[in-house]
Amino acid sequence: MAQISIIGTGNMGQAISSVVTKGGNTVELFGTSDGDKPVTGDVVVLAVPYPAVDEIIARRGDQLAGKVVVDITNPLNFETFNALVVPADSSATAEIAAKLPNSRVVKAFNTNFAATLASGTVGELPTTVLIAGDDADAKSQVADVVTAGGLRAIEAGPLARARELEAIGFAQILLAANEKVAWTAGLAVVS
Repeated sequence: MAQISIIGTGNMGQAISSVVTKGGNTVELFGTSDGDKPVTGDVVVLAVPYPAVDEIIARRGDQLAGKVVVDITNPLNFETFNALVVPADSSATAEIAAKLPNSRVVKAFNTNFAATLASGTVGELPTTVLIAGDDADAKSQVADVVTAGGLRAIEAGPLARARELEAIGFAQILLAANEKVAWTAGLAVVS
Protein backbone atom coordinates (compact mmCIF):
# COMPACT_ATOMS: atom_id res chain seq x y z
CA MET A 1 0.00 0.00 0.00
CA ALA A 2 1.07 3.56 -0.66
CA GLN A 3 1.48 6.41 1.79
CA ILE A 4 -0.10 9.54 0.28
CA SER A 5 0.33 13.08 1.60
CA ILE A 6 -2.28 15.60 0.46
CA ILE A 7 -1.48 19.27 0.88
CA GLY A 8 -4.86 21.00 0.92
CA THR A 9 -7.97 20.18 2.94
CA GLY A 10 -10.61 21.74 0.69
CA ASN A 11 -13.17 19.92 -1.45
CA MET A 12 -10.59 18.41 -3.79
CA GLY A 13 -8.24 17.39 -0.99
CA GLN A 14 -11.09 15.70 0.85
CA ALA A 15 -12.36 13.96 -2.31
CA ILE A 16 -8.90 12.68 -3.24
CA SER A 17 -8.41 11.53 0.35
CA SER A 18 -11.61 9.52 0.04
CA VAL A 19 -10.36 7.87 -3.18
CA VAL A 20 -7.01 7.07 -1.54
CA THR A 21 -8.56 5.46 1.55
CA LYS A 22 -11.13 3.49 -0.49
CA GLY A 23 -8.17 1.83 -2.15
CA GLY A 24 -6.67 0.79 1.18
CA ASN A 25 -3.84 3.31 1.03
CA THR A 26 -2.79 5.54 3.90
CA VAL A 27 -3.40 9.27 3.67
CA GLU A 28 -2.28 12.28 5.64
CA LEU A 29 -3.88 15.68 5.05
CA PHE A 30 -2.01 18.94 5.49
CA GLY A 31 -3.79 22.23 6.08
CA THR A 32 -2.37 25.71 6.38
CA SER A 33 -1.76 25.24 10.11
CA ASP A 34 0.44 22.16 9.52
CA GLY A 35 3.49 24.09 8.39
CA ASP A 36 5.90 22.31 10.74
CA LYS A 37 4.57 18.80 10.17
CA PRO A 38 6.90 16.96 7.75
CA VAL A 39 5.57 15.40 4.55
CA THR A 40 6.12 11.65 4.77
CA GLY A 41 4.15 10.25 1.84
CA ASP A 42 5.79 8.62 -1.16
CA VAL A 43 3.20 10.43 -3.29
CA VAL A 44 2.37 14.07 -2.50
CA VAL A 45 -0.76 15.67 -3.95
CA LEU A 46 -0.82 19.46 -4.31
CA ALA A 47 -4.58 19.95 -3.76
CA VAL A 48 -4.44 23.73 -3.56
CA PRO A 49 -5.24 26.62 -5.89
CA TYR A 50 -2.40 27.38 -8.29
CA PRO A 51 -1.45 30.69 -6.59
CA ALA A 52 -0.61 28.73 -3.39
CA VAL A 53 1.92 26.41 -5.05
CA ASP A 54 4.95 28.73 -4.88
CA GLU A 55 4.61 29.13 -1.11
CA ILE A 56 4.33 25.35 -0.67
CA ILE A 57 7.44 24.81 -2.78
CA ALA A 58 9.31 27.49 -0.83
CA ARG A 59 8.39 25.86 2.51
CA ARG A 60 8.45 22.19 1.56
CA GLY A 61 10.58 21.88 -1.58
CA ASP A 62 13.33 19.93 0.17
CA GLN A 63 10.74 17.52 1.62
CA LEU A 64 9.39 16.82 -1.89
CA ALA A 65 12.73 15.64 -3.29
CA GLY A 66 12.57 12.04 -4.47
CA LYS A 67 8.78 11.93 -4.21
CA VAL A 68 6.04 11.67 -6.80
CA VAL A 69 4.36 15.09 -6.76
CA VAL A 70 0.84 15.26 -8.23
CA ASP A 71 -0.23 18.66 -9.53
CA ILE A 72 -4.02 18.97 -9.64
CA THR A 73 -4.07 22.72 -10.30
CA ASN A 74 -5.71 24.62 -13.09
CA PRO A 75 -3.79 27.91 -13.43
CA LEU A 76 -6.81 30.18 -13.78
CA ASN A 77 -6.95 33.91 -13.61
CA PHE A 78 -9.01 33.89 -10.42
CA GLU A 79 -10.04 37.54 -10.84
CA THR A 80 -11.73 37.10 -14.21
CA PHE A 81 -12.05 33.33 -14.71
CA ASN A 82 -11.45 34.02 -18.41
CA ALA A 83 -7.88 32.81 -19.02
CA LEU A 84 -5.04 30.61 -17.92
CA VAL A 85 -2.10 32.49 -16.38
CA VAL A 86 0.76 30.35 -17.72
CA PRO A 87 2.36 30.86 -21.14
CA ALA A 88 0.52 29.15 -24.00
CA ASP A 89 3.48 26.86 -24.64
CA SER A 90 3.76 25.75 -21.00
CA SER A 91 1.63 24.54 -18.09
CA ALA A 92 1.40 24.86 -14.34
CA THR A 93 2.78 21.34 -14.13
CA ALA A 94 5.82 22.21 -16.26
CA GLU A 95 6.52 25.22 -14.05
CA ILE A 96 6.21 23.10 -10.91
CA ALA A 97 8.49 20.42 -12.38
CA ALA A 98 11.12 23.07 -13.16
CA LYS A 99 11.00 24.24 -9.52
CA LEU A 100 11.19 20.67 -8.20
CA PRO A 101 13.95 19.08 -10.33
CA ASN A 102 14.48 16.27 -7.80
CA SER A 103 10.80 15.25 -7.75
CA ARG A 104 8.81 13.20 -10.25
CA VAL A 105 5.95 15.55 -11.14
CA VAL A 106 2.74 14.38 -12.81
CA LYS A 107 -0.56 16.03 -13.67
CA ALA A 108 -3.74 14.31 -12.47
CA PHE A 109 -7.20 15.08 -11.05
CA ASN A 110 -7.38 18.56 -12.62
CA THR A 111 -10.06 17.49 -15.12
CA ASN A 112 -12.30 16.21 -12.31
CA PHE A 113 -14.64 18.00 -9.96
CA ALA A 114 -14.64 16.89 -6.31
CA ALA A 115 -18.19 15.53 -6.56
CA THR A 116 -17.30 13.09 -9.34
CA LEU A 117 -14.23 11.89 -7.44
CA ALA A 118 -16.29 11.35 -4.28
CA SER A 119 -19.15 9.58 -6.07
CA GLY A 120 -16.91 7.60 -8.41
CA THR A 121 -19.20 8.28 -11.34
CA VAL A 122 -19.99 10.79 -14.03
CA GLY A 123 -23.60 10.05 -14.84
CA GLU A 124 -23.69 6.29 -15.43
CA LEU A 125 -19.97 6.04 -16.21
CA PRO A 126 -17.01 5.58 -13.87
CA THR A 127 -15.04 8.72 -13.11
CA THR A 128 -11.92 8.87 -15.27
CA VAL A 129 -8.70 10.47 -14.05
CA LEU A 130 -6.32 11.57 -16.81
CA ILE A 131 -2.62 11.35 -15.89
CA ALA A 132 0.31 13.00 -17.71
CA GLY A 133 4.00 13.01 -16.90
CA ASP A 134 7.46 12.07 -18.10
CA ASP A 135 8.16 9.37 -15.48
CA ALA A 136 6.40 6.10 -16.36
CA ASP A 137 6.79 4.69 -12.84
CA ALA A 138 5.34 7.83 -11.24
CA LYS A 139 2.33 7.74 -13.58
CA SER A 140 1.87 4.06 -12.78
CA GLN A 141 1.96 4.72 -9.03
CA VAL A 142 -0.73 7.39 -9.38
CA ALA A 143 -2.81 5.15 -11.67
CA ASP A 144 -2.60 2.33 -9.10
CA VAL A 145 -3.94 4.63 -6.37
CA VAL A 146 -6.73 5.84 -8.66
CA THR A 147 -7.84 2.37 -9.77
CA ALA A 148 -7.56 0.91 -6.24
CA GLY A 149 -9.98 3.68 -5.21
CA GLY A 150 -12.54 2.47 -7.75
CA LEU A 151 -11.94 5.06 -10.47
CA ARG A 152 -10.64 4.68 -13.99
CA ALA A 153 -7.15 5.95 -14.86
CA ILE A 154 -5.97 6.81 -18.36
CA GLU A 155 -2.35 7.64 -19.13
CA ALA A 156 -2.57 10.82 -21.20
CA GLY A 157 1.02 11.14 -22.36
CA PRO A 158 4.14 13.07 -21.38
CA LEU A 159 4.35 16.11 -19.14
CA ALA A 160 3.89 18.33 -22.20
CA ARG A 161 0.25 17.08 -22.36
CA ALA A 162 -0.46 18.81 -19.04
CA ARG A 163 -1.09 21.94 -21.12
CA GLU A 164 -4.06 20.25 -22.82
CA LEU A 165 -5.33 18.78 -19.56
CA GLU A 166 -5.30 22.26 -18.05
CA ALA A 167 -7.30 23.54 -21.02
CA ILE A 168 -9.88 20.79 -20.42
CA GLY A 169 -10.02 21.66 -16.71
CA PHE A 170 -10.38 25.35 -17.54
CA ALA A 171 -13.25 24.65 -19.96
CA GLN A 172 -15.13 22.63 -17.34
CA ILE A 173 -14.66 25.28 -14.65
CA LEU A 174 -15.77 27.99 -17.08
CA LEU A 175 -18.91 26.02 -17.97
CA ALA A 176 -19.75 25.40 -14.31
CA ALA A 177 -19.04 29.01 -13.26
CA ASN A 178 -21.39 30.18 -16.02
CA GLU A 179 -24.02 27.65 -14.89
CA LYS A 180 -23.92 25.71 -18.18
CA VAL A 181 -23.12 22.49 -16.28
CA ALA A 182 -23.37 21.60 -12.60
CA TRP A 183 -20.34 21.41 -10.30
CA THR A 184 -21.37 17.76 -9.88
CA ALA A 185 -20.94 17.12 -13.61
CA GLY A 186 -17.84 16.12 -15.47
CA LEU A 187 -16.37 14.67 -18.60
CA ALA A 188 -16.36 10.92 -19.05
CA VAL A 189 -14.12 8.93 -21.36
CA VAL A 190 -15.61 5.97 -23.17
CA SER A 191 -13.28 3.54 -24.85
